[in-house]
Amino acid sequence: MAVAELTGVSARSWRALAAPVRIGILYLLSRLVTTGFFIAAAQLSTPASRYGAHPGVPALLMGWDAQWYWFIAVHGYPSTLQVDDAGAVVQNQWAFMPVYPYLARLLGGTGVGWQPAAICISLVAGYLAALVLYALLRPRVGAAVATWAVLLFASAPLAAIFQIGYAESLFLLWLFLALWAVMRRRYGWLYLLVPLMGFTRPGVLAFALMLALHGVHRWLIRRREPLPLRQGLHIVALGLWAAVVGLSWPVIAGAVTGRPDAYLATELSWRAGWGAGAAGGFVPFQAFWQGAAFWLRTWGLGEAAGYVVLAVLLALVAAALLFARRVRRLGVEIRLWSASYLLYLLAVFFPQSSLFRLLVPLSPLWGAVVPRSRVWRFVMLAACLAGQWWWIYTMYAVGNTFWQIP
Repeated sequence: MAVAELTGVSARSWRALAAPVRIGILYLLSRLVTTGFFIAAAQLSTPASRYGAHPGVPALLMGWDAQWYWFIAVHGYPSTLQVDDAGAVVQNQWAFMPVYPYLARLLGGTGVGWQPAAICISLVAGYLAALVLYALLRPRVGAAVATWAVLLFASAPLAAIFQIGYAESLFLLWLFLALWAVMRRRYGWLYLLVPLMGFTRPGVLAFALMLALHGVHRWLIRRREPLPLRQGLHIVALGLWAAVVGLSWPVIAGAVTGRPDAYLATELSWRAGWGAGAAGGFVPFQAFWQGAAFWLRTWGLGEAAGYVVLAVLLALVAAALLFARRVRRLGVEIRLWSASYLLYLLAVFFPQSSLFRLLVPLSPLWGAVVPRSRVWRFVMLAACLAGQWWWIYTMYAVGNTFWQIP
């Protein structure tokens, strides 16, 4: 329906197309727009930008974390952690998971080259994630709203991640497949999807929490939806499996380097540059409030008033997940995932400019915000594209300061 409105194709002809074709058309159009934004950003980049004047689109697509993934593909992970003059661990490869860079190395080894292979994986995984997202939403909100949700997802302010050398697209594919498996009670698939998620990007501990809450919910509604013993055992085993996978990477890093805190020390090395008190070690939820204090001071706002505003925002988000009708109709699984992932971010993340990118796993919520009005749908699409251009321009064309990190 969305493309029919955009191009004048008859609605009947559009609906007659198979879902993979319709989603593919929307995704391709969105990627062409994003490519145009990157071309413009490369032309507008100046010597003051971290990329320099007119760096070319490939340089933008392979910036920042993409360089770390490339370095992993070429050099692997260090067995000895370097430290600075103060004895603190410096930034290194252990902060990044291995599935994406090694998959790109495998594909690139066929003669494609690592960088084209990495972009290809992001593009293909992004399309497949959009297709699975449609499958997640269509039974809940209908084909038309699900199609618009996918279009907004593919055109969102952070949609550039679908064609840069980052692991987000691949993680979204595993995540959406895992949510689909839970919604369809196909629990057996999760034994494979959980480690794929866990070794692509951090976040599988949030899925472990989601599975625990899902198990409680299945128990509470067992009279309405019977809970066979086999399914109950699967849920418990998978929750433990997800927790083991989520905690295994720090163990692996410690075993390889001989330093038990190798992973945490590496993660804290990124936070240290923000003055977040990394030397004190990791304390759950501490980083969020330290980050909030940092930004409130930076913006010249009173910390007490800022904390009140943050508390109100968190309460509003919780209320929306619990009570908002349009969110509730997405299904309890999407709501539980959204709540679990937000709680995970609050527990482990120091809020900075990358926060917007880290919110992308909440994308199933697009199904709850598609306007009813056709006019407002196009307004929201325009707002998404404007936000996408702002993000690409700010982070790439003129990015040269601490809050311009994609």
